[in-house]
Amino acid sequence: MTYNMTVAVHWFRNGLRLHDNPALIEAVNKADKLITLFIFEENMYNTDVIGYHPMRFLLESLDDLNTSLTKLGGCLYILQGNPVKIFNRIKEEIGLNLITYEQDCAHNGRIRDELVVQYCNANNVQYIEKVSHTLWNPKTIIDTNGGEPPLTFKKFQTLALSINKPLKPINNVDWSTVSFGKLPVTLLEELKALDNPTTQDFGIVPEAPEINNSYNCWYGGETKALEKLTDRLNFEKEAFVNGFYLPNQINPNLLDPSYSLSAALRYGCLSIRKLYWELSKLFIQNFEGDLLPQYSATSQLIWRDHFYSMSFNNEYFDQMEDNMACLKIPWNDIETGENKQMLEYWKTGKTGYPFIDAGMRQLLQEGWVHHVVRNSLACFLTRGDLWISWTEGLKHFLKYLIDADYSVCSGNWIWVSSSTFEQILDCPLCICPVSYGVRLDPSGEYIRRYVPELKNMPDQYLNQPWKCPDSIQKEVGCIIGKDYPHRIVEHTEVARENRKKMQSLRISLMNSSMVPHCRPSDQTEVKQFMHLPEECMDQLFLNDNLTTYEHLHIH
Repeated sequence: MTYNMTVAVHWFRNGLRLHDNPALIEAVNKADKLITLFIFEENMYNTDVIGYHPMRFLLESLDDLNTSLTKLGGCLYILQGNPVKIFNRIKEEIGLNLITYEQDCAHNGRIRDELVVQYCNANNVQYIEKVSHTLWNPKTIIDTNGGEPPLTFKKFQTLALSINKPLKPINNVDWSTVSFGKLPVTLLEELKALDNPTTQDFGIVPEAPEINNSYNCWYGGETKALEKLTDRLNFEKEAFVNGFYLPNQINPNLLDPSYSLSAALRYGCLSIRKLYWELSKLFIQNFEGDLLPQYSATSQLIWRDHFYSMSFNNEYFDQMEDNMACLKIPWNDIETGENKQMLEYWKTGKTGYPFIDAGMRQLLQEGWVHHVVRNSLACFLTRGDLWISWTEGLKHFLKYLIDADYSVCSGNWIWVSSSTFEQILDCPLCICPVSYGVRLDPSGEYIRRYVPELKNMPDQYLNQPWKCPDSIQKEVGCIIGKDYPHRIVEHTEVARENRKKMQSLRISLMNSSMVPHCRPSDQTEVKQFMHLPEECMDQLFLNDNLTTYEHLHIH
């Protein structure tokens, strides 16, 4: 059969938006008939790997995108199956000349895309991949660095900015010139097309009954993302006017709705380039300078790109074995009964440490936790208390966080778990689940919100309920060991033992040839990332720890 028109498919994956979408622009410019679709790939969206809130957010994003396309005369086809087979059936039924899509930085996604490229080359179908999920092309970063990703944030930032500043967002599509194509009904039935799917269609239901009464809810879609961008810029502007930036880090607010756009960025409902340049414009207007400082308003976005470059060619980035981004720690075996139970207590928010439990319960209830709380949860599971591998925590976060991005989430877990073997991360003050909770939640309202058993507990016992006298426990209606669990470990004891383990590992590394690994650039970077108090930083360097820190670096 001969086709006299160009049929183009724009394949939506992460970039679930119409604005600043260069791959979509390519399809529009070259197509006589445009088809827009999303594919639920086999075994990628089942109950083992994705929880209620991430799936809800994704489906809301798809619905919003479909609504926008419908207003323009088209629609978003939501299909199920193997992408290569789907494209082949479209070609057989109506013809297919071009497939466009946004670059996928995850290794598994790139393997899938390579199969699509092979199909296109073998079947005379043009394909166009465009970089727009990141500020820089990870491949360019790696090639410029001699074939390896930069192992510190500072080196990444210096290298990236030496290449070029991030590209500015492109103009929006002129939809008046677009003619949409249609897929036959019989083909849609064959490809198991979904019309306004719900989480129940995938067998995914809320994990916690409190979900229906969540204090905070994040909604998916480009429309909501752009509205939230306006709120975020106003929030940043207020901070700039007051002479500081990174307000989410300087004054973390655990209670009110977050200004974070990480979920919108994860699914591409908001362009990373649009956010970067809008923040840059605000910064320049208020500080009258170029946006280059290491810890500037856009540094969190550049961190994101740093982790993408680390994972780009690393198929083991979510594992410990064979992962060049981290060093190996002999964590506790979770197959043993006690350790397996400890992991389950952590997952369900029943550790007996109120601040930790509040964070873990919020995760299940809302699919969200502030990044400073995430740090404490990661520390508690790994080097701080339970000595359980970061890979177990990663799997849990990837399943339940609405902004859980494979590359960024893996990188954060590697970093915070001290799988970088940096002594600067081993301060007992920064990982204590009691003192950290008191500092971040001085009113106790965060704990009382998510651990309601403790709502009447006096302030002096709220973070350490095991110290509360029996008479007061009875008076407030919360018996420790009955209404709220006993501590599963005694922090002071296990933290002391864990630091000994870390020190032993560090000494063995000093006496051997270390391999390159992802690590902090300097003390200031750690302080910013972990939200550490000054007294924590002071204690770290009382005994010339800096010498050890420098020794462990490989330059």
